[in-house]
Amino acid sequence: VGIIRIGTKMPAFNPFRILDDPSLLDMIHRYSTPDRRLYMMLHFNHPQELTDESRAAIDQLIKAGAILCNQTPLLKGINDDPEVLGELLRHLSFVGVPPYYVFQCRPTVGNKPFEVPLTRGFSIFEQARSRVGGLAKRGRYVMSHKTGKIEMIAMDDDHIYLRYHRALNPEDESKLMIFQRNDSAYWFDDLVATR
Repeated sequence: VGIIRIGTKMPAFNPFRILDDPSLLDMIHRYSTPDRRLYMMLHFNHPQELTDESRAAIDQLIKAGAILCNQTPLLKGINDDPEVLGELLRHLSFVGVPPYYVFQCRPTVGNKPFEVPLTRGFSIFEQARSRVGGLAKRGRYVMSHKTGKIEMIAMDDDHIYLRYHRALNPEDESKLMIFQRNDSAYWFDDLVATR
């Protein structure tokens, strides 16, 4: 095993789980080595989650040797504003947690109140990125679809451009896909290919 990935909201939800448990930090230090890193995919969704305690927990994780990244879903009413999302991305980069993914919400019943159409979401994401420095621009706008991880890379007046970031079918790896622009689409399955 070369990489161990742990997805967690703990630094945002309960940073004291990290701050008050030296054995956890010792375990991270033991297993995150120069030739085998422990990656923690953090889940900060709004800049207000970056409290003093959260920042202290992040600092302890970094000092223990963990490599930190952030992934967040784009959530209507929470971070679907370029200024808010940009502030989140910027402040995460300041504390050593570069953005990794901004996710399009999966079309599930529980996510329905938080859905943002794809084109609006991509526009918010791009506007947020225009407000930040280089290290905060590393994130990608993606969907975790049953066929793979799909990145939205561009749109124009007529088209939406997607690429498989990771594909279930090896033949689709890095495949570029062009769809008719549909401002009502929320998910990959809502799109119609141009060819």
